Amino acid sequence: MASFASFVEISRYNLIPLSVTSLCGCPCRLLSKKTLIPTRRTPKLKLNFVFHGSKSVFRVRPASIYVNRRLITAVARAEPESIDESNAEEEVDQGTVLPTTKDSFSELQHKSSQLRKRIVFGLGIGISVGGAVLAGGWVFTVALAAAVFLGAREYFELVRSRGITAGMTPPPRYVSRVCSVICAFMPILTLYFGNIDISVTSAAFVVATALLMQRGNPRFAQLSSTMFGLFYCGYLPCFWVKLRCGLAAPALNTRIGAGWPFLLGGQAHWTVGLVATLISFSSIIAADTYAFLGGKAIGKTPLTNISPKKTWEGAIVGLGGCIATSVVLSKIFSWPASLVSAIAFGFLNFFGSVFGDLTESMIKRDAGVKDSGSLIPGHGGILDRVDSYIFTGALAYSFVKILLPLYGV
Repeated sequence: MASFASFVEISRYNLIPLSVTSLCGCPCRLLSKKTLIPTRRTPKLKLNFVFHGSKSVFRVRPASIYVNRRLITAVARAEPESIDESNAEEEVDQGTVLPTTKDSFSELQHKSSQLRKRIVFGLGIGISVGGAVLAGGWVFTVALAAAVFLGAREYFELVRSRGITAGMTPPPRYVSRVCSVICAFMPILTLYFGNIDISVTSAAFVVATALLMQRGNPRFAQLSSTMFGLFYCGYLPCFWVKLRCGLAAPALNTRIGAGWPFLLGGQAHWTVGLVATLISFSSIIAADTYAFLGGKAIGKTPLTNISPKKTWEGAIVGLGGCIATSVVLSKIFSWPASLVSAIAFGFLNFFGSVFGDLTESMIKRDAGVKDSGSLIPGHGGILDRVDSYIFTGALAYSFVKILLPLYGV
């Protein structure tokens, strides 16, 4: 149908412009509650349709209506005696804006639902992780091993994604599954033996041999991505076991330990490893929270191209929140003893969390995905939640094991 302008001539021959799209574009959408029908019972109402630009028109008497070959039904809200021009235009406008309003409302409902899920599951995860850290021993280690296994599965799925495989050959699927199981056993072996350097080296040798002996042409990209997976998903998380369970010296100055129930271990339960793990976890949470809030409020300068939403302003606010949390908790737990050590510990926690976050963002960016998985509603995958903790465990353990005794603080 050729495009043409149309007018409805009413009463005193005032012309009300209408679009043909609003009249016949979607006949199933009603724009009003009443149908305007020209009859002889309304002598004060004179209705004419005039269509310009179409040659194939004819007149239908006695209603004096010019129509095209297609039947057009004009629907408008009208009073028995007169029609207000502004009301007619308002009806047409409402019919046009209604889908946008519904879409905006649906999007707002979806965001609210996602926020509720994020808060509920975040609180559930926080309480569960806090309980595992307090329990220590096998409870903490098994919970960490489960998270490591799920994170390793997500990592190797990212490696096999279309974005990464476009530039490299991924390792075979059976190698990925074997590596995920090996990563899950690393924390358990760390708790049992205390050191897994030999075990990790042996596992890497076996996996490399399997890759070299596979059918077809082995690729260096397969070997490098697999070795990094063992290091990133398996070896680095083991430092949390070393920190929480390996540093068993009691924190004698901790006031909470003095009143801790005897059935739950008494004061001996509050070790340096437990206190350091609690401070480190809390500092990481504070760093992520303050960095997010600071970036939303005053963030303008991008931090890096890897993650465009991160800003220098947010990073500075996150650093301040992380150090402040470390200092406050050091006063509560009476560890570490000096203010300088507490500030240094907070700085290391912040640096490790940012480095881990950016590393995982780089992997997801190459893979062309937003989240590493969809296991946790409102949060994404396991790697999306633990990326800030992967490198931080090694830094925190090195700080407590090496730097504090070295400087005697």
